[in-house]
Amino acid sequence: MGIDYAAMPSPCFVLDEARLRANLELLADVQRASGAQVICALKGFAMRGSFPLVREYLPGVAASSLAEARLGHEEFGGEVHAYSPAYIPADFDDVAAVSTHVTFNSLSEFERFAPRLGSASAGLRINPEYAEVETDLYNPCVPGSRLGVIADKLEGGLPTGVEGLHFHTLCEKGSDTLERTVERVEARFGSLLDLVRWLNMGGGHAITREGYDVERLVGIVKGLRTRHPNLEQIILEPGSAVGWKTGELVSTVLDIVDNGGVRSAMLDVSFAAHMPDCLEMPYRPAVIGASSEGGEGHRYHLGGQTCLAGDFMADYVFAEPLKVGDRVVFLDMMHYTMVKTTTFNGVRLPSIAIWRERGELEVLTRFGYEDYKSRL
Repeated sequence: MGIDYAAMPSPCFVLDEARLRANLELLADVQRASGAQVICALKGFAMRGSFPLVREYLPGVAASSLAEARLGHEEFGGEVHAYSPAYIPADFDDVAAVSTHVTFNSLSEFERFAPRLGSASAGLRINPEYAEVETDLYNPCVPGSRLGVIADKLEGGLPTGVEGLHFHTLCEKGSDTLERTVERVEARFGSLLDLVRWLNMGGGHAITREGYDVERLVGIVKGLRTRHPNLEQIILEPGSAVGWKTGELVSTVLDIVDNGGVRSAMLDVSFAAHMPDCLEMPYRPAVIGASSEGGEGHRYHLGGQTCLAGDFMADYVFAEPLKVGDRVVFLDMMHYTMVKTTTFNGVRLPSIAIWRERGELEVLTRFGYEDYKSRL
């Protein structure tokens, strides 16, 4: 049974539970075949209403802050792998208390916080100075990057107490990119890989994307385990791959504006506040019933609700003319969307819902004035 978009509040993020389960089954297959652990990166997918299903398949989460670490510990359970570019001293004891693994961004930070780790396993983020990310905004290995320790800094070996290494260089990439990245990591840090018991290969693995070479990924992990038998854990922490193509953002047409021959369908959502990657990356979302590549039909700019002049996406072509009250549904809106929403202009945050496998809608969260007020 398909999702009934007319049955839900607007605007609304809606997750299709059946599609999420399909992604999770594929990720579980990767774990079984390779021996790696796949954990859910909360920075990309943190929909806590889905956690009961996700934890049936994945053993834990990746967290980038105390808030994410607490959410993982309290709502998900299992392992919590924490990494922050710089830990807030007042938060660190709480981060360590709820985390199983804590990765540090620099040698000096490890030295400051290592005595406060408790039972958490310490890791160090390394920077192989190699990445195949086209957009610099998302590239952690640009020259002079603040993220991770370069090989020159580790010529004397690892500090006592470091049990793991972590690199993150991918952004929605295939296993061929990972293979080339691992070659660079081993070339620069190979001797250090023999000194630790776990390796975290970060996120950006587009495992659930059509055409991804899963067998190559399995081979990469197995090869690492063969060459470095001391590695008890090899970890991948995708966020996008968990929520990839599992849900939509439902909006409603509020008005049609025609200025200078350009028609704008004014929506109750915002690209700036609700879909920031559309303006930052830039990423062009697909819309049900519309083409974004031209053709015959009724052409519109899709206008966001904020006063930001650039809060729109241009040139979507619909087979039928839009009218006030029509639903406009943006596809693939589960990852890196609700985790980035803001209340700029006081616009209401979209509700959050799940379309259950049994064919029923469950609205988990509705937002209003107090959510805006409490942030100020």
